[in-house]
Amino acid sequence: QVQLVESGGGLVQPGGSLRLSCAASGFTFSNVALSWLRQGPGKGLEWISGILTGSASTYYADSVKGRFTISRDDAKNTMYLQMSSLKPEGAAVYHCGRGSEATWALLDSWGQGTQVTVSS
Repeated sequence: QVQLVESGGGLVQPGGSLRLSCAASGFTFSNVALSWLRQGPGKGLEWISGILTGSASTYYADSVKGRFTISRDDAKNTMYLQMSSLKPEGAAVYHCGRGSEATWALLDSWGQGTQVTVSS
């Protein structure tokens, strides 16, 4: 059974950094593209970053470009999101999602999420 478990969230001050992890199981991790999404309080789900198989290409929403870095370690079945220069509007529940072999844009599974709070 497909499982995606996010971790690494917490409280951080504006301008601070956090690294989120997404541990996967139940499928061949290296064969699929992956995404990070977030949902802020009272907001809809926002896609923020995607990564193709073999880390061939990475993609970012304009709202996080230049501040967030997505990566994956296929040997550990884990994806990461390094977040820096965090802004208060970055406070959200962050989810990882499983795409297909070809794209991170169509997700069929996602985790419960990890809470990130940005506040002084």
